[in-house]
Amino acid sequence: MSSPRFFIDQPLALGARFGLPPGPARHAAKVLRLTVNDTVILFNGQGGEHTACIERIQKDEVAVSITDFNAVERESRLHVMLAQGISSGERMDYTLQKAVELGVASIQPIAARRSVVKLNGERAERRVAHWQGVVASACEQCGRNRVPKVAAPLTLAGWLSQHPAGRLLFLSPLADTRLADLPPPAAGDCLVAGPEGGFEADEIATLHAAGAIPVCLGPRVLRTETAALAALAAMQTLWGDF
Repeated sequence: MSSPRFFIDQPLALGARFGLPPGPARHAAKVLRLTVNDTVILFNGQGGEHTACIERIQKDEVAVSITDFNAVERESRLHVMLAQGISSGERMDYTLQKAVELGVASIQPIAARRSVVKLNGERAERRVAHWQGVVASACEQCGRNRVPKVAAPLTLAGWLSQHPAGRLLFLSPLADTRLADLPPPAAGDCLVAGPEGGFEADEIATLHAAGAIPVCLGPRVLRTETAALAALAAMQTLWGDF
């Protein structure tokens, strides 16, 4: 069985000794029931992963020492930003988790007109922190050593006014163009997916004005938690590492 992986948001170096943060420590001791001399894999999102040995376990405290470093990377050859219309509860969590497994490079939550969840102020900060935790956990599971950033929510127009250079793809059930009709990306792609119910007409007009290419995913209408994931899987098959 492979060693458990933990994201540790701190500097890591060969020979370092320290206690795991409370969350990973509880998971190691109480859930996985690891013991002294067991091996764990630690990564901090800066690239590569560190092998560590458990030296001591006392209640929820787990002390480790780093014994090796592996510069392995498992990032996709594609560089895709997902601009995802905010959906409710577990739907958004599921989309972000699986998008990370499919290799997405960064995530921009979009506060669309039809988004059921309305976020601002401290509530937005708490939700972004939660989503970032979902992303980190997905990296632990899938083997990625770089953690995609979840940005603060923006309106569609606000994001389009500052989105990075790259091809802009907009998922639309009304489009005639398929992903397979497009050439491989010359640089990064920005993939835009709507919330429950899709985007409003004026939001769609804003996308068209920004030069977004509408693409369809077959004749069926996909749910918000399915559309972006299907598109990412197709992109990986056409141009990536599938």
